[in-house]
Amino acid sequence: MDDEAITDLLLKANAGDAAAAARVMPLVYDALHRIAARRVRPEHAQIGATSLVHEMYLKLFHEGGLDVTSRSHFYALASAAMRQIMLDKARAHLRDKRGGAALQVTLDDEMASVDAQCEMAIALDDAIDRLERFDPRLERVVVCRFFGGLTEEETALALGVTSRTIRSDWVKARALLRTWLTH
Repeated sequence: MDDEAITDLLLKANAGDAAAAARVMPLVYDALHRIAARRVRPEHAQIGATSLVHEMYLKLFHEGGLDVTSRSHFYALASAAMRQIMLDKARAHLRDKRGGAALQVTLDDEMASVDAQCEMAIALDDAIDRLERFDPRLERVVVCRFFGGLTEEETALALGVTSRTIRSDWVKARALLRTWLTH
């Protein structure tokens, strides 16, 4: 199915058409799963790619989070939802590690690696929040490109700017994040 047909179904789902929402998910599922799989490392993950896609679907389609204008915009929203789900899982893991869970486990190399991944995810989220305060468009570019795996062109469509602007914003955003994460 072409992009226009997918966009049409997304707009209908956005307007509350449950049948359109049910029809569009199989059409975008593979792309969403690829996005999730690029962000989820099985050896460190608090959630698998399939579960991440399913939670994102529930968040967007059943919690009123779907307000799209195009297929690219949908992928940008899906990427942001996946980011939030992954961060919630990382925070829950660290909270449980610090005594939130009744069961205490011996810390081994694998567990230390998971902890480090969770802490890095939270540090990255803090830096992205700082980036949003600095320049909201730069934050949206990072979410689309890094979390969503969108191309420059897809990100440009989702944000309503040129590909050249996205290219420049992407360089600037990465430099700022690198600086903030290393200081």
